[in-house]
Amino acid sequence: MATTSASPNKKSRIQLRNRKRILDAALEVFSSHGYRGTTLDQIAETSGLSKPNILYYFSGKEDIHVSLLNQLMESWLDPLERLKPDGNPLEEILAYVHRKLEMTREFPRESRLFANEILQGAPRMAPHLAAGLKPLFDDKTALIQHWVDAGDIATVDPRHLIFSIWSTTQHYADFEAQVGVLMAGEDGVLDGASAYLDNMFRKLLTP
Repeated sequence: MATTSASPNKKSRIQLRNRKRILDAALEVFSSHGYRGTTLDQIAETSGLSKPNILYYFSGKEDIHVSLLNQLMESWLDPLERLKPDGNPLEEILAYVHRKLEMTREFPRESRLFANEILQGAPRMAPHLAAGLKPLFDDKTALIQHWVDAGDIATVDPRHLIFSIWSTTQHYADFEAQVGVLMAGEDGVLDGASAYLDNMFRKLLTP
């Protein structure tokens, strides 16, 4: 009986594990030092793999960085995509606030990676912003404007509302060091932030 050989493009379990190991290490280094401050040597040291081994899987630092950004973009868009047209408008927006804050809790390094890329002018992420985020942003701001026009929520500029949600939730990840100093020793910082932001946006949006 003839046997079919594995596809040459199919990665082995070891290859998949090493790629993940490299990407996890790179996420740690990039989120701490930014793109310009990161070197392949740092990624190799953090991953526990040799630099030649890193270059077996990726062509260089930019390839690793772009891979991380591509991986990040889908999960980054998901909370906004889940804003439902047929839901209660106020509760839909507040649920979005809580989803964004929960991402800050679970993925602080990813948030800093994204912030660093944007602060540099999005040189590697601009196509994704134009092709992925912009259509979604336009669709959801139109939905929020529909709710405003229907009198379901107070009059706000939907674009600035979304910017405000991003800035207030992502602050706790992007400025984690500052928050840690200013609220030293306090437990449940994000729980307190959740209650505060819920109250703030509820007051802002209630007609």
